[in-house]
Amino acid sequence: MTMDLTESTSSTDAARDEASWPTQQRLLCTPIPGPASLARQAHRATSVAGGIGTVLPIFVERAGGGIIVDVDGNHIIDLASGIATTTVGASHPEVVRRVREQVGRFTHTCFLVTEYDGYVEVCDRLNALTPGTHAKKSALFSTGSEAVENAVKIARAATRRPAIVTFGHAYHGRTLLTMTMTAKNAPYKDGFGPFAPEVYRAPLAYPFRSGLDAAGCSAEAMAALDDLVVKQLGAHNVAAIVVEPIQGEGGFIVPPPGHLAAIQEFAHRHGILLVADEVQTGIGRTGAWFASTAEGIVPDLIVTAKGLGGGLPLAAVTGRAELMDAVAPGGLGGTYAGNPVACAASLGALDAIVNDGLLERAQRIGEITSAHLAPLVGTHPWVGEVRGRGAMQALEFVRPGTLEPAPEAAASVVAHCHRAGVLAISCGTYGNVIRLLPPLTISDELLAEGLAVILEGIRGLA
Repeated sequence: MTMDLTESTSSTDAARDEASWPTQQRLLCTPIPGPASLARQAHRATSVAGGIGTVLPIFVERAGGGIIVDVDGNHIIDLASGIATTTVGASHPEVVRRVREQVGRFTHTCFLVTEYDGYVEVCDRLNALTPGTHAKKSALFSTGSEAVENAVKIARAATRRPAIVTFGHAYHGRTLLTMTMTAKNAPYKDGFGPFAPEVYRAPLAYPFRSGLDAAGCSAEAMAALDDLVVKQLGAHNVAAIVVEPIQGEGGFIVPPPGHLAAIQEFAHRHGILLVADEVQTGIGRTGAWFASTAEGIVPDLIVTAKGLGGGLPLAAVTGRAELMDAVAPGGLGGTYAGNPVACAASLGALDAIVNDGLLERAQRIGEITSAHLAPLVGTHPWVGEVRGRGAMQALEFVRPGTLEPAPEAAASVVAHCHRAGVLAISCGTYGNVIRLLPPLTISDELLAEGLAVILEGIRGLA
């Protein structure tokens, strides 16, 4: 397969020069992990709780653009972006500039005690960028889990209803409520019960695994949703339906066309709020500010995090003003929620997406990725589907000749990538999906090189 690799955005090149990023090339000085990382791993084992897992056991010395440099000097192609947190790269110059400036003025005061402009400015930006022309307000938090949990609080306060409906394969977080909302048991829920009450799960429209065409898959899922909400729960008891426009941890599952619009119509018909969890899909990842836009839906509440903070902890709930105001003063917030340094980083990241044309860049990343990987479907027996949108792409692995999940194949390809100096990560309820989340500042050349390593790993499957 050939491709013109000369195209690269001039704004990205300028950002790379300004930030003094590490050399943007893959470079292996030692086996991965190398001796310096292994020594630190041995110490880590005596200091860090065993429940904290690691995908690739290297210690990072610096990072920028599409490259991570470890303490052994290896330059590793980044196709993970810290699970979509460093959407504009790990050290974008505008983020770095704003953070340095803010740290020099003050690091924190707690917005619940004294206010500062950065918090309000981030809210203003989110109110303007999220789908819909209605009056909106926002509240800031620290993590995606925290924001999802507060979206539920807002929905319950606004509707005076208790029940929350989520979907199969969903991932919403690790707090008591959000791990209850999460579908996958291990490692997120196993042994941590009992769980939060009044959380219910409907089957997901999963086109690849349904055995139906898009219309049939959607209709089957909508019938199951109707049965759960109307017949089992009573629609008048349901506060919100919470959905990821493209499911993340569950396997980058893209719903059938029109399915999210059908969910929105169903919710509003029954006075139920639609909450879009855009923690992973939001802030430019899919080639639009929000994945909801491509589906033509306008959520009542929308949750953001990850890419919002430019690499620092920041999350938000944005929604219809009357809903956001349903909670009495003091009912929302947190000591570190909307930290001023994180707000500064967010404003830098949001500016970078606009000024560097990173929405278009995400679309270009999707085109390059699809050109490399889509031909595998139907030609390589282990690859069942290539799917995604923009810079959020995935491969689902199956055992040849079946739809049976093949987690061992995904694990083998990921291990090959790591040995070869490419950071790739897996996901999916069955552990059989490799997800690709490169920073939007990665060059065409580095992206193509990383994808070529993935292809090597796939072709090496027995």
